[in-house]
Amino acid sequence: MKIFQKRNKEETKTKEKPLPISRDLEKNIAKIKTDFGESTDLIINYFELKDDSDFRCANLYIKGMVEGSILNNLSIEMSNLKCQYNDSQGKLDYDTLKNFFTGFRATREGSDYETLYNELIAGNTVFLLQDYHKFFVVITDSSEGRSITEPTSQTIIRGPKDSFTESIDKNVFLLRKKIKNKDLRVESLTVGTVTHTAIRLMYIQNIARDDIVEELRKRLSKIDIDCILDSSYIEELIKDDRYTIFPTFLNSERPDTVAAAMLEGRVAIIIDGTPYVLTAPAVMMEFLQVSEDYYNSYFVSSTMRVLRIIAMLLTLLVPALYIALITYHQEIIPTTLLISIMAQREGVPFPAFFEVLLLELTFEVLREAGIRMPRAIGPAISIVGALVLGQAAVEAGLISAVVVIVVAATAISSFAIPNYGMSNAIRLLRFFLMILGGVLGIYGVSMGLIIIILHLCKLKSVTVPYLSPIAPMISGGNKDTFFRFPLWKMNFRPLGIRGTDNLRTNGKDPVDPSQKSKPEF
Repeated sequence: MKIFQKRNKEETKTKEKPLPISRDLEKNIAKIKTDFGESTDLIINYFELKDDSDFRCANLYIKGMVEGSILNNLSIEMSNLKCQYNDSQGKLDYDTLKNFFTGFRATREGSDYETLYNELIAGNTVFLLQDYHKFFVVITDSSEGRSITEPTSQTIIRGPKDSFTESIDKNVFLLRKKIKNKDLRVESLTVGTVTHTAIRLMYIQNIARDDIVEELRKRLSKIDIDCILDSSYIEELIKDDRYTIFPTFLNSERPDTVAAAMLEGRVAIIIDGTPYVLTAPAVMMEFLQVSEDYYNSYFVSSTMRVLRIIAMLLTLLVPALYIALITYHQEIIPTTLLISIMAQREGVPFPAFFEVLLLELTFEVLREAGIRMPRAIGPAISIVGALVLGQAAVEAGLISAVVVIVVAATAISSFAIPNYGMSNAIRLLRFFLMILGGVLGIYGVSMGLIIIILHLCKLKSVTVPYLSPIAPMISGGNKDTFFRFPLWKMNFRPLGIRGTDNLRTNGKDPVDPSQKSKPEF
């Protein structure tokens, strides 16, 4: 066993040491072709910049990954350089060639095959020269991709209309456009042994806590997986509790939401190839807030937040409470309402639990079908299916009309939860409470709520308590939780998340008090 462990250590050391390139140009080209499996999209162009010289070069790039206009300009500049040196007696070597291209395009150097392959895959052009054990790279990666459009999953009435795209550089640009400050930090990482996915860690120096930034940096560097195709991969791999159903990282496709989170001290994680940016640490109340809360009056925003909290509780509790009351606690229901419900349930062959469970599962299937079907017919299936099946089931005597009302109210309330990940968690917990309500009645529902609350109290998001600032209670830290206080009242950044720079506003009124007492007619 020890022999195998020693071999593994030796193999790891060998893999960590990159293989340097050869001075022989043909040998380098042959190895690159072999390693790429003679791929037809690997373009290799040989050229000599001086006719009476053995100064042979080759440039390599992958077709389709380089910007066409940049490649054309590169060819023109190479032709000009050749004419220039054929008409002169100037010295032509590696440094001269590199400095020439640096004049009109960003370049960098390398000396091993691993770096060379990474540059080719990234869409850059590599220049190899005869008798030199190093190469230089001209940045020619294509910037083509989806343009900046309106958000599709986080729509608002008032506020910025731009959204992130699949291009990591565009996403960094959108955030820099929002936060024009020299303290904005951008760190680059690469994750995925096969995909080599680019990741950017963004935060504001002194506003973000150093220990949180270091913890995220450490977790990202320890990821060992073959591919990263979406931000959800990162979220699942580095979350504190891997078995929790609740999301502990906030994902958003809105630059203003991510910028606001960074200004509170949070760290943004941008992944190449996905329009959803992660922010951490995230607390539970953050999943019930939307960016539009800060664009409307604080009276309106506070009312909407309370409505969302009520909608979340309705989604979680209404089916379970209905089952518990009808099955075990009929004495709690007012007599008139109880007589009406029992009259509707007369002739229904199923108990209340199976009645609600059947309709809930049917609605979930309809919702899933509406999402997976083509966009033109998806909404029609969900709406028509719910109306037709619900009405037909009531007329057939399979379910009662009150159950349709209960399930409909639950479904509509679930749509009021802004974050899709939190909505999914509440939807699944609803079935958990329904089972407890069907077995133990209100006592089971109460025990289920206690279990959920204890689990939430145990959760952390990058070392920050998930229920903060409610549990633990932070004095003065609830000005942006259940209610949104006026902006001039929120003088400090959230405690427990912020760094050394904790002041947001001095609280002074920008309007002259003397002008307020002089109404104009």
